[in-house]
Amino acid sequence: MSGERPRPGAIKTVTSAANPVVKEIRALTMRKHRTERGLFLAEGLKLVADALEAGWPIRTVVLSEDLESQTRAAQTAATARARGALVVMASEEVMARLTRRDNPQTMVGVFHQRLVGLDAVEAKPAPVWVALEDVRDPGNLGTILRTVDAVAGAGVILIGDTTDPFGLEAVRASMGSIFHVPIVRVSREAFMAWRSRFPGVVIGTHLAGAVDYRTVMTDKPVLLLMGTEQRGLSEEIVAACDRLVKIPMAGKADSLNLAVSTGVMLYELGRNRLSL
Repeated sequence: MSGERPRPGAIKTVTSAANPVVKEIRALTMRKHRTERGLFLAEGLKLVADALEAGWPIRTVVLSEDLESQTRAAQTAATARARGALVVMASEEVMARLTRRDNPQTMVGVFHQRLVGLDAVEAKPAPVWVALEDVRDPGNLGTILRTVDAVAGAGVILIGDTTDPFGLEAVRASMGSIFHVPIVRVSREAFMAWRSRFPGVVIGTHLAGAVDYRTVMTDKPVLLLMGTEQRGLSEEIVAACDRLVKIPMAGKADSLNLAVSTGVMLYELGRNRLSL
């Protein structure tokens, strides 16, 4: 079997997990290979269809042989092929190896990563941007992307040593919102150098915040800063905030999960700004 990749827009049937195309896709489960190649995986017919509808550049789509006769799957595969993607028909065994699940997804897409720069924040100071510092949990990140999408947020800025937004768990948790929410990834130094140019109010959540989150009202663009799951915002980032707010705890818990607290903040800001 040739190790050369089939030409763009081709259709190929694969029955062995040792196939070079399968190996290439499986390598994308590791961050190193995703970063080197600028590619990532999206699992499931809905996510692949959402990505294509959003205009994301696609490299490969793999679908189960059992799915070929289903109308939406066939249409999605045809759209991908028309955009130059390799379309691979795979056995259930191969699909299981690709997704590493006992009950594998019936479609997997390989897409090119897409990030925006801080200049996009300057040019489009839309309702609310969320900035996350050193977030490590991919499930939290994916859920936050989904919530930002739900409230029509402007985008997400990832500061410092964040988890990979294009990792499988983050993409799954986003439920397709990764294809609709602009993402910026910057160092802490680059963010701090840029922060003064943000044309609005910078709000951070902090246990030491003196302001109840329900009292923050502004019609200016908002940059909402959220910290790590373990220690919250660093002192450097705290100093960059115009306002520090807190979410009161009525019970015995002293904090909320990062994705939950971000959701609480976004919906409160949205209630005041977007009539949510």
